[in-house]
Amino acid sequence: MKVTVDQDACIGSGQCVLIAPDMFGQRDEDGIVALLHDSPGPGLREDVREAARICPALAIQLTTS
Repeated sequence: MKVTVDQDACIGSGQCVLIAPDMFGQRDEDGIVALLHDSPGPGLREDVREAARICPALAIQLTTS
């Protein structure tokens, strides 16, 4: 699984950070999502899927690699 984020679409709700803090952070200046890793390990994949699913801006994209 490969993860990408659209920082232009992000509204800074922070839901991704709450669900998968090992994968997502937020920029200090505006709260926009920061991707910490682009490929989650097996133990993080379900959390990343959930973060993408609940993102109100649909700013998280998942692809299989």
